[in-house]
Amino acid sequence: MPAEVDVAIIGAGVIGLAIAAELAQEDKGIIIFEKNHTFGLETSTRNSEIVHTGIYYPEDSLKAKLCVEGKNLLYELCDRHGIGYKKLGKIIVAVNENEVKELERIYRQGERNGIEDLTLLSREELKKLEPNVEGRAGLLSPSTSVIDVYSLMKFFYSQAKRRGAEIVFNTEVIGIENTGTRHRIQIKDREGISSFIAGILVNSTGLNSDKIAKLAGIDIAQVGYKLHYCKGEYFSLNSNRKHFVERLIYPIPGQAGLGIHINLGLDGRMRLGPNARYVDEIDYSVDGTQKKAFYEFAKRFLPLLELEDLEPDSAGIRPKLQSPREVFRDFIISHEDKIGFPGLINLIGIESPGLTASPAIARYVARIIKELK
Repeated sequence: MPAEVDVAIIGAGVIGLAIAAELAQEDKGIIIFEKNHTFGLETSTRNSEIVHTGIYYPEDSLKAKLCVEGKNLLYELCDRHGIGYKKLGKIIVAVNENEVKELERIYRQGERNGIEDLTLLSREELKKLEPNVEGRAGLLSPSTSVIDVYSLMKFFYSQAKRRGAEIVFNTEVIGIENTGTRHRIQIKDREGISSFIAGILVNSTGLNSDKIAKLAGIDIAQVGYKLHYCKGEYFSLNSNRKHFVERLIYPIPGQAGLGIHINLGLDGRMRLGPNARYVDEIDYSVDGTQKKAFYEFAKRFLPLLELEDLEPDSAGIRPKLQSPREVFRDFIISHEDKIGFPGLINLIGIESPGLTASPAIARYVARIIKELK
């Protein structure tokens, strides 16, 4: 490993890999550090693998702008490089009159965000498209997709390597010292502890991004960077329910997530989830006692569902800036020169729609870095 690099990226999830692939086009001396033995073992692969359209988010937010831009970039990238995806489409279902009003609000928000292919569905139109789904109304988003996230990350990884970036696994960043215009970074790997100098440091560590910001010397409470872990669990459906629905079926979203929905994998596998439970620790086990709650929630719009159809599947953790008392917090993508840390770029709270937004986030960070040079 060189003693000095132009850009160091901490975290080899889908965001860190996308940033590396983007930066490596123009910059030399790029290195990524990942504490796990390979890329994308946490938030990047413990999700629904959905390409979102940008329906839900306030129109001036980074979540909205980068989701819409990222969706278009992802489809172009997948088509060009043979990365698997499938435009199944999704329907958000309202089960009562109050939810119909919320559905209409979501439709208007989607229109403000520039999404032109949304269609409000009556009960009859919903039934015609999805006979096994029950609801008062629906909102159809035909361009929502399921994507092969591993293949996407493998592409970004290969692209970054081919363009000269170095990616180092089993390496944990344990110290960051700002030396004015540069950063002395201390790392721990199998050979022990060592350090090197980076001109620019990108913190893309997902669940640990607030800790890395704190390690760099930022008062995360003062600047509002404290993350809240929000767990999402999935239950798989029996194979005899394989053709239960043809599209992704979503409820009206809740405070902390988009709600327990029917998720269809590229292989046809069906899951219910994720739920949203704030937790204190990272734990990827599935709580089997949640099965009845999943069943009762989904039964509202899937009347044919039976309790025995459900089996525990998997879980993920969202790195949320939004506390249980808040309605919305946007992505933080910030060059920290204004608070005394020039050359440090923090990405905090990159949850959904971070996967969809990944190529757009990479371009956003690349523009920041270009302005620094």
